[in-house]
Amino acid sequence: MAHGTKSAIVRHSGFHKWWMLLRPHTLVASFVPVFLGTTVAMSYESFHFTRFFVMLISCFLIQTSANLFNEYYDYKKGQDDEHTVGNGGAIVRNGMKPGFILFLAIFLYVLAILGGVYLCMDVNNWWIGLLGIISMLVGYLYTGGPYPIAYTPFGEIMAGFFMGGIITYISFYIQAGFISSFIVYVSIPVMVLVGNLLLANSIRDLEPDKANGRLTLAILLGRKGALVLFTAAFIFAYAWEIALIFTVQATPWILIILLSVPEAIKAVRRFIGKSVPITMVPAMKATSKALTFFGLLLAIAFLISLLSANMVDF
Repeated sequence: MAHGTKSAIVRHSGFHKWWMLLRPHTLVASFVPVFLGTTVAMSYESFHFTRFFVMLISCFLIQTSANLFNEYYDYKKGQDDEHTVGNGGAIVRNGMKPGFILFLAIFLYVLAILGGVYLCMDVNNWWIGLLGIISMLVGYLYTGGPYPIAYTPFGEIMAGFFMGGIITYISFYIQAGFISSFIVYVSIPVMVLVGNLLLANSIRDLEPDKANGRLTLAILLGRKGALVLFTAAFIFAYAWEIALIFTVQATPWILIILLSVPEAIKAVRRFIGKSVPITMVPAMKATSKALTFFGLLLAIAFLISLLSANMVDF
């Protein structure tokens, strides 16, 4: 997913090399939807820890596999070299074999499928397995296949819908046993912010992506237009979530998401006036943190609401 211009070459070894292989800043797109879907569902049904744990691990595996497919296909298509900014660097800097990266991606997908089979059997519904398979296919096609999604303006939409939406719905369903309109309303800002994480990536890589023949959303809108959309996405996410307090009687505890606003502001400010990929790395980190804090605080809001209600009943 990540490209850049030449900079100082950084080679990693040992644990750090494997840690960077996971692209940890992207894993937030996995656990935030799972936590949110689970905590909202707890207002309807009792908490099933095993289902939550299996879902969380399966989503981590899917996201990690998508990252590995990303690195493999970007390397095979000549998109990455040892000077590239932002990618995991397992192949181009740390000497891992491309074939091993591909094998590992497929192996992790198999493990995720096993987790999905368990969940389908436990909730006695195979439709969630089909949705999981479709999500995995999208993860592969992001950079794999003849027409990679990452090379089009639809990367942010697909990532937001499947990671921020479908994963949230499945996480809710395996706990509650149904899908409510409320979880759909609550998850919309998360979809937008997951897409924003991809948009941040595209803004950073606008010039090298253009040179490599991509047509990402950032390229389509231009740097200024993309930054306006990036900023608007944050504003929309906060406004939408707070509006739920007044439109569908969501818990007022949702207001605690405002504690994440400083990180969102940092993300926007650190992009302003920047055009060299390496100088936008702090903005990327702030974007990931903003999504993490927003999602976790939102989930915590529903947990506090649930605990408060239980104390009143008690």
